Amino acid sequence: MQESQNVEWKEIWKDDYLKWICGFANASGGKIYIGKNDKGEIIGLSDSKKLLEDIPNKIQNHLGILCDVVLHSENEKQYIEIIVKPYEVPISYHGKYYYRSGSTKQELKGNVLNDFLLKKAGKTWDDIIEPKAKLEDIDIKAIETFKESAFNNKRMPYIKNEENTKVILDNLLLVENNHLKRAAVLLFGKKPNRFYINAFVKIGRFGKTSDELLFQEIIEGNIFELADKTLDILDKKFLIAKISYEGLHRVEKWEYPYKAIRETIINAIVHRDYMGAPIQISVYDDKIIVWNEGVLPDDLTIEDLKRQHSSRPHNPIVASAFFKGGLIEAWGRGTVKIINECIKAGLPEPLIENAFGGIQVTLFKNQLDKSKLIELGLNNRQISAVEYLKENLKISNSEYQKLNSISKATATRDLTELVDKYKLLKRHGEVGVGTVYVLIGS
Repeated sequence: MQESQNVEWKEIWKDDYLKWICGFANASGGKIYIGKNDKGEIIGLSDSKKLLEDIPNKIQNHLGILCDVVLHSENEKQYIEIIVKPYEVPISYHGKYYYRSGSTKQELKGNVLNDFLLKKAGKTWDDIIEPKAKLEDIDIKAIETFKESAFNNKRMPYIKNEENTKVILDNLLLVENNHLKRAAVLLFGKKPNRFYINAFVKIGRFGKTSDELLFQEIIEGNIFELADKTLDILDKKFLIAKISYEGLHRVEKWEYPYKAIRETIINAIVHRDYMGAPIQISVYDDKIIVWNEGVLPDDLTIEDLKRQHSSRPHNPIVASAFFKGGLIEAWGRGTVKIINECIKAGLPEPLIENAFGGIQVTLFKNQLDKSKLIELGLNNRQISAVEYLKENLKISNSEYQKLNSISKATATRDLTELVDKYKLLKRHGEVGVGTVYVLIGS
C-alpha cells in the first residue's frame, strides 16, 4: 500500500491529526496509520494500548463522529489503523472545516467554504432563494427571447403559448415557495449586478505584456445576453477581421474560430463562481485569454476536459436553462468543441489550465511565431518560408529554392514536411509547375 489521497502514514500520534480526520470525513473518507514511517514501514508504537483508548474519545469529543480504530501487530511491532468514512453532513474541528484534496489537507474558507456547505446540504449557489428579488425585477423581453429560442430548438416546444411569467420560471426550476432563486436573477433579471456586483464581463486589450493595458470594456446584462454582447464588442473593438471576396460578396473572417470563442465565453458564464471576480477576457496580439473564477470537481482533471466527460456544472440550474434555450448543444462537450474548432482552423490546441483560483482558457491566433516554429522543429529555411508567406500569401517550389539558395530536391523535401509533418501549409493548384503553397487558415 502507498500513501495516497486516501491514505496517510504517521510515526506517532499528534492531536493535530484530528484535522486530517476531519478532512477525510468531509471528502471521500480515508485511513491514517499511526506507527508507520513515510515509506510505509512499520516502526511500532510504545503506547499503543493508551492510544487505542484515547484516539476514539478525542475523535468523538472534538469532531462528533465515530471512526473505527484498530490495533494491528506484525513482527512483534504494533501500529494503529484509523478508518474514516465519508460523512454527508459537514464536519468541523474547533469551528474550522478541513478537506482532503489530493495528498494535502486544506482549510476551507470564503467562497470555497460556502460552496462546500451548500453541497453538503444538497444545494448549489444558483439554487438558493434570492430574498431581495421580486417578479418586477424580471425582464419580460428576456423571457420572450428565451421562449422563442426554446421553441425553435425544440427543447421546450410547449412554452411558445405560455403567457404567465411565473409559470415559465417555475418550469425552469427558478422559483421556490413563491420566491425567485438566484439563477432567475442571473438569467432574466433587468439588472443582475444590482444583486451580484461582479456579474459582468471585463475585456482588456493589452500590448506586449499584461502590464500594458491599452483600453478596456465592461459588458453588463443578464447572462443570456452576455455571450452575444461580448462577442459583438470583441468583433467591433478588439479583434481584426480578415476581409476577402467571393465573387461580388464581401466575406469577413474572424482571427479566431467564432464557435470556439463563443463556446469559451458560454463555458465561463455557466461555470463561474458568481460570488467571486467577474469573467475577464484579455486580448493580445497573438492570443486571447478567458478566465473565470471557480474550480473543477475533485475527481475531474484538466486532461478530462480534453475528451468527452460527465457534465457537472458549477451552476446546474443555469446550465439547464442554457441547454433548454439552445445555447448549449450537448453535455460535457464544451471544452472538446473549443479544442476541435481551433484544430480544424489550423490553430494550436488551446491551453486549458488552473490559474489564479479559476479556470483559464487561452486561444492562440496562430502557431507561426518564430519561437513556436523553432519549438516545433522547423529548420531555418522553413522558418524563412513561413515568414515570407505571412507577407506574400503564397510560395512556389521555385520561389522557395530562390529564397533559400537550395536545390529543387531540398525545396521539395522541406515543403512536403511543412504540409504533411507540421501541417502548416496546404497545396493549391495542379501538381507540378502550377503548384503553390499557402498557410493553412489563410
